[in-house]
Amino acid sequence: MIPQEIIRRKRDGGEISADEIAAFIAGLTREEITEGQAAAFAMAVFFRGMTRNETVALTLAMRDSGDVMRWPGIDRPVADKHSTGGVGDNVSLMLAPIVAACGLAVPMISGRGLGHTGGTLDKLQSIPGYNVMPDPDLLRRVVSEVGCAIIGQTGDLAPADRRLYAIRDVTATVESVPLITASILSKKLAAGLQTLVLDVKVGNGAFMAGCEEAQTLARSLVEVANGAGTRTTALLTDMNQPLADAAGNALEVRNAVDFLSGRKGGTRLHDVVVALAVEMLLQAGLAANQDDARVAALEALDSGKALEVFARMVHALGGPTDFVEKCDAYLPKAAVVVPVPAAEGGWLAASATRELGLAVVELGGGRKRPQDTIDHAVGLAGIQPLGTRVTKGEPLAFVHAVDQAQGEKIAASVARCFVIAAEPPEDMPVIVERIS
Repeated sequence: MIPQEIIRRKRDGGEISADEIAAFIAGLTREEITEGQAAAFAMAVFFRGMTRNETVALTLAMRDSGDVMRWPGIDRPVADKHSTGGVGDNVSLMLAPIVAACGLAVPMISGRGLGHTGGTLDKLQSIPGYNVMPDPDLLRRVVSEVGCAIIGQTGDLAPADRRLYAIRDVTATVESVPLITASILSKKLAAGLQTLVLDVKVGNGAFMAGCEEAQTLARSLVEVANGAGTRTTALLTDMNQPLADAAGNALEVRNAVDFLSGRKGGTRLHDVVVALAVEMLLQAGLAANQDDARVAALEALDSGKALEVFARMVHALGGPTDFVEKCDAYLPKAAVVVPVPAAEGGWLAASATRELGLAVVELGGGRKRPQDTIDHAVGLAGIQPLGTRVTKGEPLAFVHAVDQAQGEKIAASVARCFVIAAEPPEDMPVIVERIS
């Protein structure tokens, strides 16, 4: 394998064989491929794209660059879900326990916050003692005994992706559908999944703001994952406003406990969680149709079984035994809480969702640099959904901040994120499309 010949052929629009892709990725993993060659390869793919077969080969090569997990002795279907990221998207915290209570095994490999979007691992580290990087034996035991474990990517899962992503990040080649597809799926498939559901966000708080580009990514992910042997479907979901009524690490964990306790019914968040649960149960063959899957998911939620699974997962991974009962005593709290008053009366018609996520980052709830330390206590709570009628001075949200000055500054910027109109906005569905 001569790396520059592979780069040249892709640069000129040619197709690379699966063997060539595997050899290139193996060289990248062993650091026999230079950063310059990897950057040139990424740029060639950025401009020339990849066929479906090439993208499948790239995904499998990156998956096989490290350990691929196996689940001997677990008699449940092994499944997971991936979200492309949004604001107030704490779906994983509720979804994994719900479907585990229904009979799935869910080794959920999650990530840190990226840009304006929150990270599931950052949220879970609000919980004292929670181990997001358990050793393989502990992970297998938790998945076997509890049904789910939400953890981070270990150093042995898809190491080629880490190296290639770092190079893409500094060479303006992140926004390539084949490279995004291989990056996402290589990590997921390395977890030894039988089925996968994708939550592809679309809207002004998503990385893919336009419906057409979100559809393109979703179709690529579904086609490549199925081509790699993992049954996969995707839902396009709306991210033109925060999904939960909270954005910030500890605040979203508290929101998840409320959800699993039955206090968030009838919300957009509830609709998305249940829809994804239905997909996961159908794919795994644990329900005959959508109605049966929905009944099973709602029973797990309404009966308290999902809440019990969440509590057991938290304790099994090092958190407090009584976290669910006393979460307010364990979760960190901000020094001050500042309301965001409505400038006028009317209907909440639109929100600048990405800017709301950036407000959380500005508070310290996200990272401006990779080495930054997260403040788990700060964020936004009580965020009013679009379509709400408000009076002048009524709180649109509450800023949880380190001090009064910071709280008032962020409250002013959050207020500017909302559009208040004389008429209610058109009701937009939260589930935009299903792709299979």
